[in-house]
Amino acid sequence: MKNIRTIEHKTGSPLVNMGPIRLRQPIPTQGIDQVDPFILLHHYGPYAISEFNNPFDLGPHPHRGFEPITLLYKGEQLHRDSLGNESIVKAGDVQWTTAGRGIIHSEGPTKEFVERGGELEGIQLWLNLPAKDKMMPANYQHIKSKDMLVVQNNDKNITLKVVAGELNGKKGLIKTQTAVNVYMVKTESEGIMEVSVPANHNALIYLLDGEVLVNNALTLKKGAAQMLSFKKDGDGFEFEARKESNFLILSGEPIDEEIAQYGPYVMNTQTEIMEAMRDFQQGKMGFLV
Repeated sequence: MKNIRTIEHKTGSPLVNMGPIRLRQPIPTQGIDQVDPFILLHHYGPYAISEFNNPFDLGPHPHRGFEPITLLYKGEQLHRDSLGNESIVKAGDVQWTTAGRGIIHSEGPTKEFVERGGELEGIQLWLNLPAKDKMMPANYQHIKSKDMLVVQNNDKNITLKVVAGELNGKKGLIKTQTAVNVYMVKTESEGIMEVSVPANHNALIYLLDGEVLVNNALTLKKGAAQMLSFKKDGDGFEFEARKESNFLILSGEPIDEEIAQYGPYVMNTQTEIMEAMRDFQQGKMGFLV
């Protein structure tokens, strides 16, 4: 790789409360409102789920104007929505919801998973939509881990799953509305890999667990610097896993538009937020019992 991108920001992943759930939130956080087009990143778990402890059971709730995405690392979740979709998302799977003009969905551990118990961990990612697409028809995609194409390093001890976008000729199965790359990376042991990034994309790395040296300059560790974003001044970056690790690589073409956000709605003006609230109350986003 000719030109390595410069690291622009580094941040921890502070714990925040979301109702009964305590989770990590590196975006937004102090100093970083967003890494356009990515406007929120929640890292939930690992939670010990059982019949006596099940905090992550999110009942029906609406969204409009963006794409809420779940990348599940541990456990099992049931997704239901107002479009009539119902699917069980298992560890390694990804569900990609395009809220568009409006959708109501619910998600939480399946009844069977709660009964047998186990750990639940995942990433909830909010990907913005440009103004021209915010009122597009809603859609839902569920991609299973076994169906994703992978890219490996020369030693075959690093596996990168291409969820969306493309890398080294391998294309993700998710149909995206904007130019984005989403990669789930797992390292079995020490190893080195280069990742190219389109020149006009913002890019970031978020560490779930393990230890990774980036650009031979800065180490990602849980509880310390867990997320890095890069300047648009190079062809990509290099990482060196120091041990078994899990991390997420994101890149996307910035939308560069004003954002108005309130709760589960991401629009461009406060008027559009008020319209979203009204439309939900009037049942225009559908129904989910």
